[in-house]
Amino acid sequence: MSFNTSLNYQAIVKILGVITLIVGISMLPALFCAHIYKEPSSFKALLISSAVTIAAGGLTVLLIRPVKAKFRAREGYLVVALCWIIASLFGTLPYYLSDYTNSFIDGFFESTAGFTTTGCTSIGAGIMPNSLLMWKAISHWLGGMGILVFVISILPTLGINGQMIARAEAPGPVLEKMAVRMSDSAKILYLMYFSFTVIEFVMLALSPSMSPFDALINTMGSISTGGLVAHPNGIAYYNSVYVEIVISVFTILASVNFVLYHYAIKRQWKYVLKDIELRAFLRILIGAVLLCTLGLYFLGNAPSFGKALRDSFFQVISVATTSGYSSADYTLWPVLCQMILFTLMFIGGCAASTCGSIKVIRIVVLLKLIGRGFYKRIHPRSVVAVKLRGKAVPAPVVSAITVFILMYMGLFLFSCLILSLQNLDLETTITTSAAMLSNTGMAFGQVGALGNYSMFGGGLKLYLSLLMIVGRLELFTIVILFTRNFWGRDR
Repeated sequence: MSFNTSLNYQAIVKILGVITLIVGISMLPALFCAHIYKEPSSFKALLISSAVTIAAGGLTVLLIRPVKAKFRAREGYLVVALCWIIASLFGTLPYYLSDYTNSFIDGFFESTAGFTTTGCTSIGAGIMPNSLLMWKAISHWLGGMGILVFVISILPTLGINGQMIARAEAPGPVLEKMAVRMSDSAKILYLMYFSFTVIEFVMLALSPSMSPFDALINTMGSISTGGLVAHPNGIAYYNSVYVEIVISVFTILASVNFVLYHYAIKRQWKYVLKDIELRAFLRILIGAVLLCTLGLYFLGNAPSFGKALRDSFFQVISVATTSGYSSADYTLWPVLCQMILFTLMFIGGCAASTCGSIKVIRIVVLLKLIGRGFYKRIHPRSVVAVKLRGKAVPAPVVSAITVFILMYMGLFLFSCLILSLQNLDLETTITTSAAMLSNTGMAFGQVGALGNYSMFGGGLKLYLSLLMIVGRLELFTIVILFTRNFWGRDR
């Protein structure tokens, strides 16, 4: 096999330096938090981690000269994969150096869960100090919209075209630009993301059951659909309908295609209201809430219909948006409700949002493709296109979506086989695989509602970390690196 030697390594290393520098600077608020809450072990760990990371990133940015580079598809995939791995590796340092993890692998798992917004843990919120909670919340916030979305906005100053990077990193089957230049689109996305963050923080801070610190942690955890909690009991700790509604609303907002907000600002409401993915997503939420409520009330032990509705509403939205919060122990719910939640883990939210999993638009296209199959059985000579908004979806897009879903399910089954080496029960094994690949973080069985994966061995934790990154980057960006063609002759 011949290896390609024409990759623009100078531009790739430059971008990796920028990412490392951003990660290092992002540790400073957590360092300040360690000082405020008088956590000497965490303060020392964050001080060393931020110094090392900022120095590594800063020196790389300064020593590598700016270069005019238009990225090709191969370089885009490579730089995106490396950026997420590099961010997770440097993000491991605060956990590892603070002695709150048993090994570097545990720290890497925690860091990867943060940046991929999976929200699970191998440490537990109960023993994690406030400063490390702050660092994990920051990593959630950075990973929610995508670190590279921010980097794309500054790439023109480095002389690098970010189109291919955006295609490799964007969470959805079609990347729709909101502005002529990709960098301008990235700036618009982050402006809306930041605005939602500020609004939610203010609303949560108004709750008498939340301190400003808790409001900040829960804001960054929910707007990124990461699901980070500040207490071992999760959202149930606050016992507040107001808190549950605010978090639910903003996780839904974060799971909607952010392009639609751009159209809403421009007052193009007709485009927003007719968006087939948004309407399908809302219908899925409403239907799942109703079914779970009825199941919990008639088959479960809910004391009242109102309580069943409240628990079902929050838990369904939590799973459907892949945020992974829990306000009740859903592992004790009727099997009907558990199956609904498990199904929602595979669907996820909308394309170009902060959530993970397959995405609603792909499910819509798949259902239309199945419907076309039935129609052609009856009318074999007919030529029927898969249509969205009255327009035919291009055959390459339909093919790509079909391949993605088949590959997703194949990787899910393969991961179940790998995780079976731990010899845990079937429920834990299957739901863990789905939780990691969908970036939901919550599973059934021994993992429990709070997503504690400490029972897995070191080797499997590394595999779970890789699975989280694969799920966050929608399979191809990572898997393609292991193919012969990627490293073959120049294309």
